[in-house]
Amino acid sequence: MTKEAVFTMKLESDLRSAFLAAAADAHRPASQIVRDLMRDYIKQQADRREYEAFLHAKVAAARTSLREDGGLDHDDVAAEFARQRGTAQP
Repeated sequence: MTKEAVFTMKLESDLRSAFLAAAADAHRPASQIVRDLMRDYIKQQADRREYEAFLHAKVAAARTSLREDGGLDHDDVAAEFARQRGTAQP
């Protein structure tokens, strides 16, 4: 991939020195590591958005199901689980 853009950022000199030393220890160019970090961050954000969309869809489906089927209230659920545990109260 052709590199056509320059990215300038400000950071603490000790952070820069430590990062460049770590890159040198890994025998990798610092710019490549930053590109990898950027790609990872972009993927994490996409994954987060995808998960949030999935979660919203599940909640919407559950709410629709509750509206259509009536659902169970807390006392009914508690009684059912107590019955399953064999601790049903009369």
